[in-house]
Amino acid sequence: MAYLLALDQGTSSSRSIVFDPQGRIVAQAQQELPQIYPRPGWVEHDPMEIWGGQLATAREALQRAGLKAGDIGALGITNQRETTVLWNRRTGLPVHHAIVWQDRRGEPLCAQLREQGHAPLIRSRTGLVIDSYFSATKIRWLLDHVPGAREQAQRGELAFGTIDSWLLWQLTEGALHATDVTNASRTMLFDVHRNQWDADLLALLDIPAALMPEVLPSSARYGQSRPSLLGAPVLIGGVAGDQQSALFGQACFQAGMAKNTYGTGCFLLMHTGGTFQTSVNGLLTTSAAQVHAATEYAMEGSVFVGGAVVQWLRDGLHAIKASGEVQSLAQSVPDAGGVMMVPAFTGLGAPYWKPDARGTITGITRGTTVAHIARAALESIAYQSAALLQAMSRDAVAAGGAPVSELRVDGGACVNDLLMQFQADLLGIPVVRPACVETTALGAAYLAGLAAGVYRSTDELAALWRAERRFEPTLPADRAAELMARWERAVRQATAD
Repeated sequence: MAYLLALDQGTSSSRSIVFDPQGRIVAQAQQELPQIYPRPGWVEHDPMEIWGGQLATAREALQRAGLKAGDIGALGITNQRETTVLWNRRTGLPVHHAIVWQDRRGEPLCAQLREQGHAPLIRSRTGLVIDSYFSATKIRWLLDHVPGAREQAQRGELAFGTIDSWLLWQLTEGALHATDVTNASRTMLFDVHRNQWDADLLALLDIPAALMPEVLPSSARYGQSRPSLLGAPVLIGGVAGDQQSALFGQACFQAGMAKNTYGTGCFLLMHTGGTFQTSVNGLLTTSAAQVHAATEYAMEGSVFVGGAVVQWLRDGLHAIKASGEVQSLAQSVPDAGGVMMVPAFTGLGAPYWKPDARGTITGITRGTTVAHIARAALESIAYQSAALLQAMSRDAVAAGGAPVSELRVDGGACVNDLLMQFQADLLGIPVVRPACVETTALGAAYLAGLAAGVYRSTDELAALWRAERRFEPTLPADRAAELMARWERAVRQATAD
């Protein structure tokens, strides 16, 4: 039996999971990743801490599974996207902390690019809007602010990578500087039609082409890990950014199938097949995980603060001692008592794209309790996701398709039954939780398994997908529409000048 190892490097933790060929978890290990906040709106990670934690969890997962490296058919990598690392090719050491996807320091440059009229070009080539969320302005900031970085980059001495590239470099001890199409498509520098770095955009951002990694399909024989790391060389067969990996792990291989991941943020993706579809409702077009050279796309909407609002209840308000307590606290009241929370801690993402928005709590009365605020915090995750799916369905209908009829869900917060039921109620369609909610890691394992020959096709993978629970909508449609109207009013208050 060929087992598969997934390295799942996320925003708040590094995990490794061993799967059997049926997609069942054999063992896993996890380490929390410290967050670094140099100033308001800035978020960083220590790249060496990322690598050290990821390697430690891989070794621990193998040990817990009672397996050796030789039992692993292939490993796959999935990662927090857009997070940017620059490192020295000779020493393998980063020149600065990684700048995390949530970081907003690139916004002044983004505003300049918008004012100069570059948005249509960037949208047509990359499928993205101009936003500091993506890697391009993070690279530019590092080149402009780290002493000597630009000169070193021009001499070819530095390498850029999103976290997948950083892990590939470390796993192969510098033999491989590569990424996959999904991660490349999140940089604002990649032509998603031709699957290659765009020379015009690199020049526009003043980023040397010598920094950029080779781009490969998401399922490919990338190379092998160094024997000293895990005890024997292991084939690296899959790489995908976390959200495209989750779409793959949810077996959403056909146009019109959608999933939402409830993690630190929330990320809703709908597969559009080989069609590059431009949204008129504030969504992005992005590359889907590619098994072959043929291009595949997805529509995407991103919520910057999803499960992170629960962390804020725990660490900021000290309303709960552990994240798992939020459901019982929220359920101690029948509803949010008119309280609405817009958790725009780092601005609002799709479909609003309001980088200057800040969080608000409205509707507070003398009778408001911390339980009402907790419930409003949980509900804010569902409201933001509902706004995304409604925008996505409008785009699908405008393109001649049908609105999304079912939403597959995953990520840490999807185990919260109260949240999932409220999500189904707002959407008016079934919300389906799979038997394996670790679909981000599962997608990476499946991509690696295809490259290694463990699986023959995506049809074989689709047959492995199983539902654990379906949440059917119970709220009348007019009541759901009324609640969404209240949400949109709260968003307008959060974005008012």
